[in-house]
Amino acid sequence: MNKIIRIAIAVIVCLAVGYSSSTFTKEGVETWYPTILKPSFNPPNWVFMPVWTLLFILMGVAAGLVWDKIKEQNEEVKKALGFFLAQLILNAVWSYIFFGLKNPMLALIEIVLLWLIIYETYLKFTKINKTAGYLLIPYLAWVAFAGILNASIWWLNR
Repeated sequence: MNKIIRIAIAVIVCLAVGYSSSTFTKEGVETWYPTILKPSFNPPNWVFMPVWTLLFILMGVAAGLVWDKIKEQNEEVKKALGFFLAQLILNAVWSYIFFGLKNPMLALIEIVLLWLIIYETYLKFTKINKTAGYLLIPYLAWVAFAGILNASIWWLNR
C-alpha cells in the first residue's frame, strides 16, 4: 500500500469518527446547549464544524504519514498509532459526555485526559515523522482552547 492510500484511509477514518460523534453534538446544540450559560469568548456555533473538519483531515494526514513508516519502524509506529487510536476514541467520547450526557464536569476530566493522550501522540509522531507531529499542533491548541471553554461552561453552570 502506498503513502497516498494510507493517508486517504486515515483521513476517511478520522472524518467518519468525527461525523459519528457529531450526532451527539448536533442534538445537544439544538436542545440543551442554547439553554446553558457560556463565557464571552465562546465562538459562534458555525465555527465548530469547519474547524473540526480541518483538524480531522490534519489528524488523518499525520496518521497516514506515520503509518507509511511501518516497515522501517514497526514497533514505534504501532505504539504511536495505538496512542492515535486512543485519542480518536477519547475525542468521540467527549462529545457523548458533554452533549449526550450533558455533563460538563465529567467532560472536563475527560478532555484533560484527551489532551494528554494527544500530546503523547504528538511526541511519538514527531520521532517517526516530524511533519506528522507538526500536523497535530493545531489539534493540541484547539483541544486546549476547548478545555478552557469546557471548564468555563462547567464553572458558569455548576
